[in-house]
Amino acid sequence: MKLGPVELPALPVPRLGLAAFRRRLVVHLAFVLLVAATLGLALTVLQDQKQRSYQRYEQGFRQSLAEITLQLRHPAGQLALLNPGMEPGNGQDLAPVLLPFSAIDFDDQYKALRAVEMAGCGLRWPQGASLCAAVGSNAYAGGFVYLVGSLDAGPLQPRSIGQLALGGVHRLRVSLDYRGQRSVWTAPYETARPEEGPAQQRGRLTGFLAEGDQLERQSRPQREFRGWLWREGPCVKTGDAEADCARHTVFSVRLPVEAFKTALFERGAQAWPPRDLDRLRLRVQLLGPAGEDGAARTLFDSSRPGATVGVSLDRLGAGLQAGETLRIERLGEQPLVIAERRGAEIGDAPLPWLSRLIRRLPVDVPVGDARLRLQAREEVVTATGRYRLTLQGDLRSLDRQLAREARSLLWLVGAMLAAIAFAWLLVELGLIRRITVLTRRAAAVSYNMQDPRAEQRIGELDVADLKGRDELGILAGTLQALLERVKDGLRREQLRAEREREMWHAVGHEIMSPLQSLMVLHGAADDPSHRYVQRMQQAVRVLYGTASPSEALEAADLQLETLDLAQFCRDVVANAPHAGIEGVQMQGDEGTPLPVRGEAYALEDVVTHVLRNAQRYRRPGTPITLTLAEEDGIALLGIHNSGPGIPEDMLARIFEYGVSDQPPDAGPERRGQGLFVARSYLAKMDAQIEARNEDGGVRFWLRLRRV
Repeated sequence: MKLGPVELPALPVPRLGLAAFRRRLVVHLAFVLLVAATLGLALTVLQDQKQRSYQRYEQGFRQSLAEITLQLRHPAGQLALLNPGMEPGNGQDLAPVLLPFSAIDFDDQYKALRAVEMAGCGLRWPQGASLCAAVGSNAYAGGFVYLVGSLDAGPLQPRSIGQLALGGVHRLRVSLDYRGQRSVWTAPYETARPEEGPAQQRGRLTGFLAEGDQLERQSRPQREFRGWLWREGPCVKTGDAEADCARHTVFSVRLPVEAFKTALFERGAQAWPPRDLDRLRLRVQLLGPAGEDGAARTLFDSSRPGATVGVSLDRLGAGLQAGETLRIERLGEQPLVIAERRGAEIGDAPLPWLSRLIRRLPVDVPVGDARLRLQAREEVVTATGRYRLTLQGDLRSLDRQLAREARSLLWLVGAMLAAIAFAWLLVELGLIRRITVLTRRAAAVSYNMQDPRAEQRIGELDVADLKGRDELGILAGTLQALLERVKDGLRREQLRAEREREMWHAVGHEIMSPLQSLMVLHGAADDPSHRYVQRMQQAVRVLYGTASPSEALEAADLQLETLDLAQFCRDVVANAPHAGIEGVQMQGDEGTPLPVRGEAYALEDVVTHVLRNAQRYRRPGTPITLTLAEEDGIALLGIHNSGPGIPEDMLARIFEYGVSDQPPDAGPERRGQGLFVARSYLAKMDAQIEARNEDGGVRFWLRLRRV
């Protein structure tokens, strides 16, 4: 037989108002606000990034043009302006470049190298060789081509005076093609100091118009051809022999060009540089002595591929941002555009809707299409004319760039929204809905408890379908168990409270009468028993007629006065045997008064409770010691016994009412009341008490405020 589902008891369920479900509404509202805050945060971040991008771009726009202008005003930049089409030979003959200054001091090694480095006209090869072929910016400086090169070479073999065969010496060969004429110079190395060693060599390069390595007997060096060669410095490779190691070698040549000289003497205005300067072709070779096979060794060849240009206008475009255009014009009667560079193009954003959203975000930029396009101009003056630089930028290109960068933020926002939705679903199905069911059933029970027979229906709450291992299931099961036991527990608590109240009233009435008689018998102030009878009478007055001992102690009033704590301790030590506490000793007592603020009877009760506690747990035969100390206006009274320590988790709880390690039937003195009384009395005296495990036992520290 199949059993049907268990039906809930037919309890009248009240109509719950909106206030009963406000927590649920608060949770839903919290999730809605969290979603709104996430979207708002994302939009705020995008707007802030857009605003910052616009501001940075506007601030850096003119600075970018200023930096480019500064580069072009440098001799290396002027070299790039004067030679916009400057390119490496890449395996072909070279064309000389126009220098930003008149000439090169080729006779001085360091001046020549400094001029080349400043202008940046040198071509560089991977092995470390370099060569600068250039003409001066002033035609009247002589119309020469300057060659300054460097490489690493071993010891140089010089030419002897009168030697015609050049195959066994180091020599420089230069070929020049210009306007249909070809000239070839062979310049052997001639040492200036025959006695110099291989570590440092310096000499001339004497130029002969000859293509081969054999000079004619009537050959004469060309006077206008001037050249020098220097080899010095440490060995390039560490560990090579000093005699034949490779050292840094520099050659500097002034090469005459007959076509330039002829043009200088022509009538009319001279145009410099010549318009066909780019058609002049040069090849420079440094040859060494012939080897065993009879072929000359080539140490350097300008037509070797792999050379790179130091400075060119092409590199200026590398620093331009997207949407920027740099135009360089040579000013004159008709401005001539010599270079135009554009920044890298950014394609369309992967999410067009995101780009449109970013475009609509408001920023602190004046509205208007003309404002979104920036333009700045600068001028550079060189030896051959003026150049104008125009930089144009478009702020709208930043939107596409920001859209690309915002993809990571979009993924993060999507993950956050998905996590919020998942958490919302879990809370709604796993918690809120079950709480709603439990609320309705608990409300039904609460409503029916108003009936006079509610005691019989208090356990009718059925939460079997809500039980489980989670927090709500445990709460529902616990609520059901509590509802089943609350009636019996309430009854038992009421009976216990009534019996306790009656007991305290009875004890108070039974003790007060004998105490009144004792006060009459021992009323003299010098009677030793008078003090203890007063203490007993005060304790009974505190407890008599109150609902509980803890409330009575909290309500007690003390009359504070100035006490000598040192004398008080000496009296305690003297009276301890009369109270049944043996072995109480005073340590470090020098007889110095120690005035404190307190109440004598209450303080004696406090010390007595602590001494009884110390006597209960001390090892047999060991003393209880009292110690006095001072600390920042506080008087310290330490009470120490040797015995077992107090667990760390109990050091603070032992002063609470009812906390004791003794069973409930251990007697009235072991109900956990003594230390509670001590702490309560000290609190009313603006004092404190604490327990510490010290010196093989426990030490109670009483902190009283000094007068």
